[in-house]
Amino acid sequence: MLREEILKNIEKDSRVDIHELAVRLGASDEEVGSQMKQMEEEGIICGYHTMIDWEKTAVESVTALIEVRCTLQRGQGFDRIAERIYKYPEVRSVYLISGGYDLLVTLEGRSIREVSSFVSDKLSTMENVLSTATHFILKKYKDHGTIMAAPGEDERQVITP
Repeated sequence: MLREEILKNIEKDSRVDIHELAVRLGASDEEVGSQMKQMEEEGIICGYHTMIDWEKTAVESVTALIEVRCTLQRGQGFDRIAERIYKYPEVRSVYLISGGYDLLVTLEGRSIREVSSFVSDKLSTMENVLSTATHFILKKYKDHGTIMAAPGEDERQVITP
């Protein structure tokens, strides 16, 4: 129970101080620190990340979701092709998915042209890749549970009888 509560809290705010977290959970600093260290060693906690709204910076960045259809490799499933894909530094994530495609790849680049080039030159030419479909993210409304876009005001006119 304590481990789950720690994970829920740090997933929302990885910068939370161990003492503050301990107070929230009604545990000692040592107990929380020990549990976190143990979960890091077990690979349950894989890293600590900062979420940045790149649209509010001067940095040019494009994010794309690439659906990849593959041929299944005997005895290895999709693991080997997924590993080949996630080793590229441009690749942010790779997921095995259900549906018409097998893998979902999140990719980042400086421009649509750069991402398109990566897909056509590296990803779609890989052995065992049958086809790809690229979807560019145009705007993020919510990401990892965090609302990215400020809610707009309702501009509709109120009409009463």
